[in-house]
Amino acid sequence: MNRGTAVVAGALALRPGIGGHTWVFLQYVLGFQRLGWDVLFLDRLDPAMCVDATGRPCAPLESANVRYFLDVMERFDLADRCALVIDGSADFIGRPREAVLDTVADAAFFLNVMGYFTEPEVLGCAQKRVFLDIDPGFGQMWRELGQADVFAGHDAYVTIGENIGRAGCRIPTCGLAWITTPQPVVLERWPAQRPIGTGGAFTTIATWRGAYDSIEYQGHKFGLRAHEFRRFVSLPHASGQRFELALDIDSADTADRALLHDHAWSFVNPRSVAADPWLYRSYIQHSQAEFMVAKGMYVESRSGWLSDRSLCYLASGKPVLAQDTGLDEFYQTGRGLVTFSTFEEALAGVTEIQSDYEGHSAAARALAEDYFDSDSVLSRLLSQLGVG
Repeated sequence: MNRGTAVVAGALALRPGIGGHTWVFLQYVLGFQRLGWDVLFLDRLDPAMCVDATGRPCAPLESANVRYFLDVMERFDLADRCALVIDGSADFIGRPREAVLDTVADAAFFLNVMGYFTEPEVLGCAQKRVFLDIDPGFGQMWRELGQADVFAGHDAYVTIGENIGRAGCRIPTCGLAWITTPQPVVLERWPAQRPIGTGGAFTTIATWRGAYDSIEYQGHKFGLRAHEFRRFVSLPHASGQRFELALDIDSADTADRALLHDHAWSFVNPRSVAADPWLYRSYIQHSQAEFMVAKGMYVESRSGWLSDRSLCYLASGKPVLAQDTGLDEFYQTGRGLVTFSTFEEALAGVTEIQSDYEGHSAAARALAEDYFDSDSVLSRLLSQLGVG
């Protein structure tokens, strides 16, 4: 049954070769398709961000950015359901401009991930512009500090920071009526895997610092993942367990790289194990479990954030040892999803997962089915938005 047209917009082409980032958008596009929606995916690209395969600047049509975008769309049968606009150009790659305008005007809603899509003529056609916040805390504090307003021009506001608006959460609401939601995972694309036993590694795929700087807000500094990770650097030695990082860390971070190496953390190049959606999925499926350290922003604000990557581990039947951001209020933790705040709790979590690995693996998949199945998550979100 065709329920109508939905538009999802995000920054896929901006970050070619980062499979996990690509999956963020695919979970929504493929998830809405499962519910019977005809989905159009929109993206935009700044020519200054275009690079070739070696990382050197190049023309947009010759760039790795455009090639990666088109390859992903083709391989997920979305080639006729996408459009990419180059900033400053009237032409779209994929669906032509006039067809995009007609589709957007007809769509029941326009889901704009982090407000990234800003092409005014297209946005002006949308009946319902929905801001989807997947980086809770940063945009809200920027707005309160008068530094930026990424929320302007939208009609509804959705966040994966599930504690926003609740007592104890330090993220301001900015006077906006936030709809809170978990992130979706399309379970048929992330089938459960046989438990591999306790001989594998706790892994994760992450950036060391990310795109944003720390923020000072109301006398408190909200930090980055690097600041949090240093608190747990002794975990491999203390636990006797293998920990492996597919870590995007700058070559200038020599002291941090040496610190991790000296404490027995293994490194794997993220470009070799997560350079596209399929490699990313395979790496997760062949891991024993995930060790997830959150950005300081998410932890210190008590945001209720949980990584989209962690959902992929859970769906694959891989237990997740996750730094707590206020998750216990929303999910059944302790089996499959084990949370920690202190080093001692993290160490105990490793022992707990190892002591009944098959039980935690089964519980991980059950959590994904109970809480994060895209069919349920997106149906509930549409109801909250008053759509469909």
